[in-house]
Amino acid sequence: MAIEMLSYRQLGERLGCSRDAARELVKRLRLPLHKANDGKTIVTVDLGEINHNLIPTHLSADQLHLTASPKKRIKPKLETGAASHPAELERERERAERLMAELLRAKADALAARATVTRLEGELAALRSRPWWRRLARRKKQPSDSFDVPQTLGVGFPRFG
Repeated sequence: MAIEMLSYRQLGERLGCSRDAARELVKRLRLPLHKANDGKTIVTVDLGEINHNLIPTHLSADQLHLTASPKKRIKPKLETGAASHPAELERERERAERLMAELLRAKADALAARATVTRLEGELAALRSRPWWRRLARRKKQPSDSFDVPQTLGVGFPRFG
Protein backbone atom coordinates (compact mmCIF):
# COMPACT_ATOMS: atom_id res chain seq x y z
CA MET A 1 0.00 0.00 0.00
CA ALA A 2 0.97 3.60 -0.30
CA ILE A 3 2.29 5.63 2.59
CA GLU A 4 -0.39 7.83 4.11
CA MET A 5 -0.38 10.71 6.56
CA LEU A 6 -3.19 10.24 9.06
CA SER A 7 -4.23 11.72 12.39
CA TYR A 8 -4.68 9.43 15.38
CA ARG A 9 -8.46 9.49 14.89
CA GLN A 10 -8.20 8.63 11.20
CA LEU A 11 -5.70 5.85 11.91
CA GLY A 12 -8.00 4.45 14.58
CA GLU A 13 -10.92 4.45 12.13
CA ARG A 14 -8.84 2.66 9.50
CA LEU A 15 -7.63 0.02 11.95
CA GLY A 16 -10.97 -0.34 13.70
CA CYS A 17 -9.83 0.83 17.11
CA SER A 18 -10.03 3.91 19.30
CA ARG A 19 -7.93 7.03 18.96
CA ASP A 20 -5.99 6.16 22.13
CA ALA A 21 -5.28 2.63 20.91
CA ALA A 22 -3.97 4.07 17.64
CA ARG A 23 -1.73 6.46 19.58
CA GLU A 24 -0.30 3.58 21.65
CA LEU A 25 0.27 1.56 18.49
CA VAL A 26 2.18 4.47 16.95
CA LYS A 27 4.27 4.77 20.11
CA ARG A 28 5.01 1.04 20.19
CA LEU A 29 5.96 0.91 16.49
CA ARG A 30 7.88 4.21 16.71
CA LEU A 31 6.30 5.60 13.59
CA PRO A 32 7.36 9.09 12.43
CA LEU A 33 5.21 11.95 13.70
CA HIS A 34 4.61 15.46 12.33
CA LYS A 35 2.65 18.44 13.61
CA ALA A 36 -0.02 19.80 11.30
CA ASN A 37 -0.84 23.52 11.02
CA ASP A 38 -3.95 23.02 13.14
CA GLY A 39 -1.91 21.49 16.01
CA LYS A 40 -2.94 17.89 15.40
CA THR A 41 -0.33 15.16 15.24
CA ILE A 42 0.01 13.47 11.87
CA VAL A 43 1.45 9.97 11.56
CA THR A 44 3.27 8.76 8.47
CA VAL A 45 2.20 5.16 8.11
CA ASP A 46 2.06 2.33 5.59
CA LEU A 47 -1.07 0.39 6.59
CA GLY A 48 0.09 -2.69 4.71
CA GLU A 49 3.10 -3.09 7.01
CA ILE A 50 1.18 -2.76 10.29
CA ASN A 51 0.37 -6.21 11.59
CA HIS A 52 -1.51 -6.00 14.83
CA ASN A 53 -4.27 -7.88 16.58
CA LEU A 54 -6.60 -5.61 18.44
CA ILE A 55 -8.84 -6.84 21.21
CA PRO A 56 -12.30 -5.50 20.42
CA THR A 57 -13.61 -3.01 22.94
CA HIS A 58 -17.27 -3.87 22.31
CA LEU A 59 -17.79 -7.63 22.35
CA SER A 60 -20.65 -9.26 20.54
CA ALA A 61 -22.46 -12.34 21.92
CA ASP A 62 -20.37 -14.60 19.65
CA GLN A 63 -17.10 -13.13 20.86
CA LEU A 64 -18.11 -13.07 24.53
CA HIS A 65 -17.95 -16.84 25.04
CA LEU A 66 -14.47 -16.93 23.46
CA THR A 67 -12.96 -14.40 25.82
CA ALA A 68 -14.91 -15.45 28.90
CA SER A 69 -13.28 -18.87 29.22
CA PRO A 70 -9.65 -18.87 28.05
CA LYS A 71 -8.96 -22.04 30.06
CA LYS A 72 -11.38 -23.96 27.86
CA ARG A 73 -9.50 -22.78 24.77
CA ILE A 74 -6.03 -23.40 26.20
CA LYS A 75 -6.66 -26.80 27.79
CA PRO A 76 -6.94 -28.79 24.51
CA LYS A 77 -3.72 -27.17 23.31
CA LEU A 78 -1.96 -28.17 26.52
CA GLU A 79 -3.21 -31.73 26.25
CA THR A 80 -2.01 -32.08 22.66
CA GLY A 81 1.32 -30.55 23.67
CA ALA A 82 1.63 -32.95 26.58
CA ALA A 83 0.83 -35.94 24.38
CA SER A 84 3.44 -34.97 21.83
CA HIS A 85 6.31 -34.77 24.34
CA PRO A 86 6.04 -37.71 26.79
CA ALA A 87 9.79 -38.24 27.12
CA GLU A 88 10.36 -34.61 27.97
CA LEU A 89 7.57 -34.64 30.53
CA GLU A 90 8.96 -37.80 32.14
CA ARG A 91 12.42 -36.23 32.31
CA GLU A 92 11.05 -33.07 33.91
CA ARG A 93 9.02 -35.09 36.42
CA GLU A 94 12.15 -37.03 37.45
CA ARG A 95 14.10 -33.79 37.71
CA ALA A 96 11.40 -32.30 39.92
CA GLU A 97 11.46 -35.39 42.16
CA ARG A 98 15.27 -35.19 42.47
CA LEU A 99 15.06 -31.51 43.35
CA MET A 100 12.37 -32.21 45.94
CA ALA A 101 14.51 -34.95 47.54
CA GLU A 102 17.51 -32.59 47.59
CA LEU A 103 15.38 -29.88 49.15
CA LEU A 104 14.17 -32.24 51.86
CA ARG A 105 17.76 -33.33 52.62
CA ALA A 106 18.85 -29.70 52.86
CA LYS A 107 15.94 -28.95 55.17
CA ALA A 108 16.86 -31.90 57.41
CA ASP A 109 20.49 -30.72 57.50
CA ALA A 110 19.37 -27.21 58.40
CA LEU A 111 17.17 -28.51 61.22
CA ALA A 112 20.03 -30.66 62.56
CA ALA A 113 22.38 -27.68 62.45
CA ARG A 114 19.81 -25.53 64.22
CA ALA A 115 19.44 -28.19 66.95
CA THR A 116 23.23 -28.34 67.36
CA VAL A 117 23.44 -24.56 67.61
CA THR A 118 20.71 -24.53 70.25
CA ARG A 119 22.44 -27.26 72.26
CA LEU A 120 25.80 -25.48 72.09
CA GLU A 121 24.26 -22.16 73.06
CA GLY A 122 22.71 -23.86 76.10
CA GLU A 123 26.06 -25.36 77.09
CA LEU A 124 27.77 -21.99 76.63
CA ALA A 125 25.15 -20.25 78.76
CA ALA A 126 25.59 -22.88 81.48
CA LEU A 127 29.37 -22.42 81.42
CA ARG A 128 29.12 -18.66 81.54
CA SER A 129 26.72 -18.79 84.47
CA ARG A 130 29.39 -20.50 86.64
CA PRO A 131 31.89 -18.39 88.52
CA TRP A 132 35.25 -18.06 86.88
CA TRP A 133 37.03 -20.03 89.59
CA ARG A 134 34.74 -23.06 89.06
CA ARG A 135 35.46 -22.99 85.35
CA LEU A 136 39.16 -22.87 86.15
CA ALA A 137 38.85 -25.74 88.65
CA ARG A 138 36.94 -27.84 86.12
CA ARG A 139 39.64 -27.21 83.55
CA LYS A 140 42.40 -28.36 85.90
CA LYS A 141 40.54 -31.60 86.76
CA GLN A 142 40.87 -32.91 83.20
CA PRO A 143 43.54 -35.57 82.77
CA SER A 144 46.68 -34.32 81.03
CA ASP A 145 46.78 -37.22 78.54
CA SER A 146 43.31 -36.38 77.21
CA PHE A 147 43.04 -35.39 73.60
CA ASP A 148 40.04 -33.13 74.23
CA VAL A 149 40.44 -29.45 73.52
CA PRO A 150 40.58 -27.51 76.80
CA GLN A 151 37.66 -25.21 77.40
CA THR A 152 38.23 -21.52 76.96
CA LEU A 153 37.77 -19.16 79.83
CA GLY A 154 35.63 -16.77 77.81
CA VAL A 155 36.20 -13.53 76.03
CA GLY A 156 38.89 -11.32 77.50
CA PHE A 157 40.68 -14.02 79.48
CA PRO A 158 44.05 -15.00 77.99
CA ARG A 159 45.11 -18.60 78.08
CA PHE A 160 48.49 -19.21 79.65
CA GLY A 161 50.49 -22.38 79.43
